[in-house]
Amino acid sequence: MGFDQYHEPPDELSHKMRTFARMITSLIEEAEAISWYEQRMSVEKGAQARAIMKNAQTEEFKHFGMNLEFLLRQKEDWRTELKEILFWDIVKRGEAGEKKAD
Repeated sequence: MGFDQYHEPPDELSHKMRTFARMITSLIEEAEAISWYEQRMSVEKGAQARAIMKNAQTEEFKHFGMNLEFLLRQKEDWRTELKEILFWDIVKRGEAGEKKAD
């Protein structure tokens, strides 16, 4: 199995950077899985099958959150940026977050 998650030679990257890249890849994979379940549920006719898919999707969402939290603990400026956006008016707060991060 090949690994193409690096854009620089892996042996030149620190252990911390390789871990960071793995977590970014995991975050992307969890987001894809969430989307796949959402698509499957949108076309599934059976209530029981949809419920099982929803349960599986919830697990993927939990993993997405864990990966995101790990990354935010590594990048304090990302946490600062997201605190200005999450749970508020997205556009207005996003612009405020950009100004604060600069």
